[in-house]
Amino acid sequence: MLTSTIGFLGFGNMGRAIAAGLIEQGAVSAAQLAAFDVDPEKREQAVELGIKTFENPSDLAAHCDALVLAVKPQSMDEALRSLAPGITPKTLVISIAAGISISFIAKRLGDEFRIVRVMPNTPALVNAGAAGIARAANCTDSDLEVAQAIFESIGIVELVEESLIDAVTALSGSGPAYFFYFVECLVKAGVVEGLTHSQATRLATQTLLGAGKLLSESGEPPAVLREKVTSKGGTTEAALNALKAAGFEATVAGALRAAVARARELGK
Repeated sequence: MLTSTIGFLGFGNMGRAIAAGLIEQGAVSAAQLAAFDVDPEKREQAVELGIKTFENPSDLAAHCDALVLAVKPQSMDEALRSLAPGITPKTLVISIAAGISISFIAKRLGDEFRIVRVMPNTPALVNAGAAGIARAANCTDSDLEVAQAIFESIGIVELVEESLIDAVTALSGSGPAYFFYFVECLVKAGVVEGLTHSQATRLATQTLLGAGKLLSESGEPPAVLREKVTSKGGTTEAALNALKAAGFEATVAGALRAAVARARELGK
């Protein structure tokens, strides 16, 4: 169980998911958490979880051992300035904002601050998240353990160099949307073939869930599992050949490149 007091600057979907996961998994008690959000309704949601709220970011920062920056990238500059009166280098700073580099934060708070950069994803809302974590050079092993414990309470964690965080953003940070879009397309195609929208949605959703569970629990590479489903001359082979002919692999690679490029733009 974590002994730190953890604050959340921003209590939207992701901030709330992390906080709820920490409480549900027993990693912390609600009394160890604190939050601020400009939206009174979101502050009320924190209160409903038993979390202490503050009227301004500065007071929140002064109260916490670790502070999760859960604001939008476009709001980060203003958010960091609002922390200045209350935050000290004793506070571990953990940012989950896409594209915002460790150096961006250090330039505004000070080089003496210990900063961890994290890219989580929305399945954290159902304790099935995937997060990439990178730390500043001055972070201690204890700092890293705190950050890991926070995000392992809502999913899995991969430690990476900061130079790879944009790739994590493109792959797993944005990744859920790719699968949702694929399911949308499957449903539309199923309806064209005669299924009702409800039938197609239920079948496609369960197929995605089952495929992910099989991939996660079987220990076999995706290529091997794909081959096991693909009979020579069968329906699966016909479908995969159509995807290959349409340039599916190149399309996926292009999508990730676009996401990486946008993440880098956000950090400038």
